[in-house]
Amino acid sequence: QVQLVESGGGSVQSGGSLRLSCAASGDTFSDYCMAWFRQAPGKEREGVAVSDSDGNTSYSDSVKGRFTISQDNAKNTLYLQMNSLKPEDTAMYYCAATPTYYSGAYYVPAPYEYNYWGQGTQVTVSS
Repeated sequence: QVQLVESGGGSVQSGGSLRLSCAASGDTFSDYCMAWFRQAPGKEREGVAVSDSDGNTSYSDSVKGRFTISQDNAKNTLYLQMNSLKPEDTAMYYCAATPTYYSGAYYVPAPYEYNYWGQGTQVTVSS
């Protein structure tokens, strides 16, 4: 099992940047497929970015070119660098993990595929 704790959310103006962090504890961090999801009020949770256990990454079309997922296995930490933020990026952001291997250049994570979740961190982008 793995425990996940997100941080780094906040309020920013349109065009600004934030970096989210997800600290993991428990099982070997590098054995898991790690992903970021977000959920806006009244909307379903959606996959944003994924970093598989081989270090390959993929993104949803809505954030491609603006967000970057990365992980530091020595620190057991997953990151999401968010640049050129837009008001429509406003949401609760969640870190998630699964021991199942998912990968692919166009793979977008789905919530049902992930077993472990953090509590979320709020991101608010104002226009």
